[in-house]
Amino acid sequence: MFTNPFLLTLSLLLSLPLVFFLAPRILPPRHSSVPISLDDELDDLSLFTHAASHSSSSSNNNNTSKNPKLKVAFLFLTNSDLHFAPLWDLFFDGASTNLYNIYVHADPSVNVTRPASGVFRGRFIPAKRTFRASPTLISATRRLLATALLDDPANAYFAVVSQYCIPLHSFRYVYRSLFVSPSFDLTSRESNPELARLGVREKYRSFIEILSDAPSLWKRYIARGRFVMMPEVSFEQFRVGSQFFTLTRRHALVVIKDRTLWRKFKLPCYRDDECYPEEHYFPTLLSMADPDGCTKYTLTRVNWTGTVNGHPYTYRPAEVSPELVHRLRESNQSDSYLFARKFTPDCLQPLMRIAKSVIFKD
Repeated sequence: MFTNPFLLTLSLLLSLPLVFFLAPRILPPRHSSVPISLDDELDDLSLFTHAASHSSSSSNNNNTSKNPKLKVAFLFLTNSDLHFAPLWDLFFDGASTNLYNIYVHADPSVNVTRPASGVFRGRFIPAKRTFRASPTLISATRRLLATALLDDPANAYFAVVSQYCIPLHSFRYVYRSLFVSPSFDLTSRESNPELARLGVREKYRSFIEILSDAPSLWKRYIARGRFVMMPEVSFEQFRVGSQFFTLTRRHALVVIKDRTLWRKFKLPCYRDDECYPEEHYFPTLLSMADPDGCTKYTLTRVNWTGTVNGHPYTYRPAEVSPELVHRLRESNQSDSYLFARKFTPDCLQPLMRIAKSVIFKD
C-alpha cells in the first residue's frame, strides 16, 4: 500500500494518537478482580428493590431526636476474623439493645471465625465474595445497608466500619453525638451559630467524606477510560472519600435505590493503581443527590501518613497508649472522631488494658 518509506513512517506516526484513543475501548481491562456475576447482580437487585419498597423516607432524620428508641446500625465489612470483637463487646456492654443493631458482611471465601458469644453472635448476613479496589466492595456495603433497612425501621443512622476499626468513645457518647448533641457537628454550628447557641439542632446529616480537590482525582476519574463516566458523571461532579462513613436513613435509601451511577462505577478499570470505586461511588452519588445533607467529613480517623499501596498507616501494639487515643479523637470538624483505623490484630490486648480507663471513659 505504501511504497514510499517516508509516507509509511508518516502514516505510522499519525496513527499513534488513534491507537492510544481506541486502545481502552478495544483491549480487555487489566483489572485483577473477577467481574460481578449476573446471578449476584440479580440477587442484589432483588434485595435492594425489596428494601426500598418496604422502607419509607418518612422516617426522615429531621425528627430523630423526638424518638428515644431510634437506633444506630453498625455495619461491619470484613474479609477476616473480627479481631477486635472483645473490644466491641465492651463498647456495647450496658447499652440498651433498643438503641443499636449489628450486621456483619463476611467474605464467604475466607474461613471467618464467627464469635460463639458476645454481641456478634447471630449478626452475620448472607454475603458474597469481595475483592480489594473493586465494585464488589460497593455491592457489599449496599447489601449491608439494604439488610439493615429491611430488618428494623428504627435504624436511623448506619455506621460502616471494618475489622480493623476500633471505637474511640463509649456507646453512650457515640449515640448522644449522633442523635442528641446540638453542637457535635462543628460545620453545622458554623452555618447557623444562633441555633447552636440556643441548643437547637438544625438537621441531621450524613457523616461522609466528600473531596473535590484530591491530587489524583483526574487519574481516578479516567481509570475506566477517558469518557466512560460521561454523561452521567462529569469530571466536575466526580468525588473521592473514605469508604467508611455514617449515613442517615434517607441517604441509605438513596444508595440502594440508585441504578444510574452504579452502571458506571461497576465497570472494570484500566488503571489498577487508581481504581478504588468504593472510595468514589458513595461520595459522588451523595454529593450529586444531596450535598447539603452531608457534612463532607467522616467520623473515622485514618492516618494517611506513610501510606503503602493504597493502605493507610497501620498502628502496632507498641504505639497503643492513652495519648494515642486522645490524639486520634482530635477533630477540626466535630467535637471528636468516634472511630479509628487501622490497627493490627495484636493491638487487641494493649487496647483492652486501657479500654475502661481511657477509651470508654468519656
